[in-house]
Amino acid sequence: MQKEIFIAIIVSIDIYLAAAAYCNSGIRIPVLSAGIIAFTGAAFIGIFSSLAGVIGKFISADIISIAETVVLTTIGLLTILKSLFRKMSEKLNENGELSLKLGKSPLIMKIYLDNTAADKDDSKVLSAAESFSLALAGSLDSAAIGLGCGAIDPLKAFVFTFLCGSAALFLGNLTGKRISSLKVELSWVGGVLLIIFAFITI
Repeated sequence: MQKEIFIAIIVSIDIYLAAAAYCNSGIRIPVLSAGIIAFTGAAFIGIFSSLAGVIGKFISADIISIAETVVLTTIGLLTILKSLFRKMSEKLNENGELSLKLGKSPLIMKIYLDNTAADKDDSKVLSAAESFSLALAGSLDSAAIGLGCGAIDPLKAFVFTFLCGSAALFLGNLTGKRISSLKVELSWVGGVLLIIFAFITI
């Protein structure tokens, strides 16, 4: 159970920071939208950790252990790099966005350079569709973490991630202006914790 809780906390750090940024920008996250964000991240953790369990039945324990360490460390390093790029972009006053098109349906995913970019219509209210776009962008990391986190209970991981994500949204909305006023980029914390988690679970 400790693994599931630790993973849930790591995944929720970015959710908290995103909620804080929205609060500071005066963008409201309705209950439904908050639920979508929390549920999507939790679902990705649950689904991909289940997939990892299935794959683990066909691969030796030693290979799995090495793969888990490599995957989680890589995600952690990428998270730290993302934080550095975000800080650089803030200094240059630039926003970045990655647009992927699947058929005729555009799928917008941020490169995390602007936490509030999901509010595409500038309505100051995050709609259900916009919240799903935001959740999907964050859940790409969740999917990789789910695959690389090793032997965990998918249901417990889902429940804890959903609860932590919901709490992160609430706290981000509550403390957003104070956190944002510090002008400190904190998303690297999740990356550091993920790297630590990768090595203590070998």
